[in-house]
Amino acid sequence: MSLRLRLTHISHSLNLPGQSPGNGGVVSPCFALDRSLDLAAAYEHCRLINKHYGTTYYFSTCFFPKALRPPVHALYAWVRYPDEWVDNPGALTLAEQCDRLQQWQDATADAVKTGESDHPVLAAFADTARRFEIPVQYMRDFLDAMTMDLSVSRYETFDDLQRYTWGSASVVGLMMCHIAGVQDKRAIPHATSLGLAMQMTNFLRDVGEDYDQRGRIYLPLEDLRRFDVSETDIAEKRITDNVIELVRFEAERTRTIYAHADAGMHYIPKSSRLPVRLARVLYSRILDKIERNGCDVLTQRARVPTSEKLRVLIKEQVQHTFAAA
Repeated sequence: MSLRLRLTHISHSLNLPGQSPGNGGVVSPCFALDRSLDLAAAYEHCRLINKHYGTTYYFSTCFFPKALRPPVHALYAWVRYPDEWVDNPGALTLAEQCDRLQQWQDATADAVKTGESDHPVLAAFADTARRFEIPVQYMRDFLDAMTMDLSVSRYETFDDLQRYTWGSASVVGLMMCHIAGVQDKRAIPHATSLGLAMQMTNFLRDVGEDYDQRGRIYLPLEDLRRFDVSETDIAEKRITDNVIELVRFEAERTRTIYAHADAGMHYIPKSSRLPVRLARVLYSRILDKIERNGCDVLTQRARVPTSEKLRVLIKEQVQHTFAAA
């Protein structure tokens, strides 16, 4: 299948994420206006977005079967655009952010319905969504969560937080299930847990950044009170004993969620299991790094170095080979 992709009104108004924080996440288009492109080029555009932003995620996706990599990249790129407008708005006003999200939702609905779009990411994602029968409701739930980020910056309880993470993370995992060929519906709660665990890992890693740059606290307020941690502690970057205990509590809670996700790994076809396992293990290593950093999530950002990623890859490849034998 091929189509003429033109970065015309809709693609220009939606813009590409990245480059200049002072420019509302806008970069120069990767393609010139009115350039003829086929679907393969649209998927390549998505791959470049994934490679630029994804780091650990991109590393893991490279181990999907070759035929599944383009759809995985398309899903990542489709998610990344609204995420950038919400998290890194630059000069965008709140009204403009809302407008971008609404445009993306409307354009997505049109693209999935017709199978066509002038925007490379929407063209690739629509092709993916139609081929793998991704439920439209998952797309709506994700964009609802992005909209929630524009007005909600605190969550009273863990249950409240999970209403957000369902859309921001878990449905992304469920969309991945469709791409990976997961057939058994018993996989759904485990895939939901994996999305939640990875999102919780991000929340814990980025406590300082989320507060400083976006005014958000994703850790449940009931947990802050339980460990007698105040918002002032976060604002003033005080790594007190109470903050350390809070971080350890959230890390252990997240590990428990990872364990529930692990119990459903066998539902994933063997051909797609390695990259999912790899992403899961590498993300959970961030929790280890946080604790090795003295639970300082206010002034440091825990990272997994490339050398460690390669060691994890070798170990997972060996285990995957024996499991497939």
